Amino acid sequence: MKTEDRIEPRTEPATVRSSGQRWDLVAAGAGVVLVVAAALGGRAVEDYARTLYVHWPPLLASWYPHTGPGTVAAPVVAAAVIAYGPLLARRLRWRTLLLAVYASSLAWIFSLALIDGWGRGIAERLTTKHEYLRVIDRFDDIGAALRTFDAHILIGPPGNWPTHVAGHPPGATLTFVFLDRVGLGGGAWAGVWCILTGASALLAVLVTVRALAGEDIARRAAPFLVLAPVAVWAGASADAYFAGVAAWSVALVALAATRAVRSPGAAALGAGLLYGWVCYLSYGLPLIALLLLTVLVLTRTARPLPLALLGALVAPVAFTAAGFDWWEAYHVLVERYHQGAGGFRPYGYWVWANLACTVIAVGPAVVAGLRRVFADAPGAVRGLRGGGASAPERLVPLVLVALLLLLAADLSGMSKAETERIWQPFMVWLLPAAALLPDRGRRGWLAAQAVVALAVNHLLWTGW
Repeated sequence: MKTEDRIEPRTEPATVRSSGQRWDLVAAGAGVVLVVAAALGGRAVEDYARTLYVHWPPLLASWYPHTGPGTVAAPVVAAAVIAYGPLLARRLRWRTLLLAVYASSLAWIFSLALIDGWGRGIAERLTTKHEYLRVIDRFDDIGAALRTFDAHILIGPPGNWPTHVAGHPPGATLTFVFLDRVGLGGGAWAGVWCILTGASALLAVLVTVRALAGEDIARRAAPFLVLAPVAVWAGASADAYFAGVAAWSVALVALAATRAVRSPGAAALGAGLLYGWVCYLSYGLPLIALLLLTVLVLTRTARPLPLALLGALVAPVAFTAAGFDWWEAYHVLVERYHQGAGGFRPYGYWVWANLACTVIAVGPAVVAGLRRVFADAPGAVRGLRGGGASAPERLVPLVLVALLLLLAADLSGMSKAETERIWQPFMVWLLPAAALLPDRGRRGWLAAQAVVALAVNHLLWTGW
């Protein structure tokens, strides 16, 4: 496969404005203000009414300063990425860069998780009373489990599913059932699986950005993707795995649409298969279809669509034939939600405090990058209409659509708290916005990203 040669027309150097750095700082400062307001306001609400059901609002976390095996490793990884990341991102061959990004992101996620220790940081994360591994033995007969799945969603009846099992379609639980069946059972393998697949989401984002906005923008984004504070919740969370599946669905569509692979048809079919599967991992992730459509609009082609649609039908047909009704289960889940699963958390607080969680998870550099995305949006619209959009302008729609999906999830009211973990499939697409920051000060922004992640993981005990 001659991928590097075939994408060459889109690898022109990006022109990133060096002006506006003061406004970048203002945007990052506004993000800090939002977080402080959510923390102070949340503390007041919790002290008065105790309706937030989090100990350290807006994050699902508790104040718990601590150290662990990762306390030494994580700062070393961060320092290496800050010192050498921008340089290596410019100079390494593309495939070597992808390997370096994956290795670095794994080192970052694992080292952050190990601040909590191997057991509490990785091996025991998915074995608590709320998690998938608690019901593995109830899937000895997979067909029967699927046929009766929605009968165990509501709170009250005997044998109701744990929180995360009930809150997701059965594809999520089946993943860990399959791991158990092939001899990779237990919390350690489950945690490692989520980290390995979750870290791969960054590669999918880079592949997509390269295909749509050019290689230079992708290279500029690479160090910021590695050091994103969301890595705190990628290790070890099933939502990181969901993010990986969703991201590769988008990446394969981008490769098929730009014909940047030897077999665009196979890429389109694979994108559809992954999209269909991700719809059975989380009820909120059918929204990823808007990102897939954005890719087709940006590339001005519908060629991948027939095979992608064919692939997307496989999971729904298989689950429906096995006796699981997605829509019925979703409506039962909404009923469980209104039963007070997780408590009756106030919408008026979480509708904006969720965004504070996002600010923490993506970091100040991405917040500053989003300011530039908004500033570039009018020019991007004009450039795309005229067919002459610059590389940075081709990135803008992708990031804006991801932000729109995140806001839709927020306004729905179905995500109140814990969004620093739940929204990973959307947040990974916001991270490339940091590529729009100018060269001057890039290492400072990277350091700010690392400081947020290190502070959160050392000072707080994060949930799930």
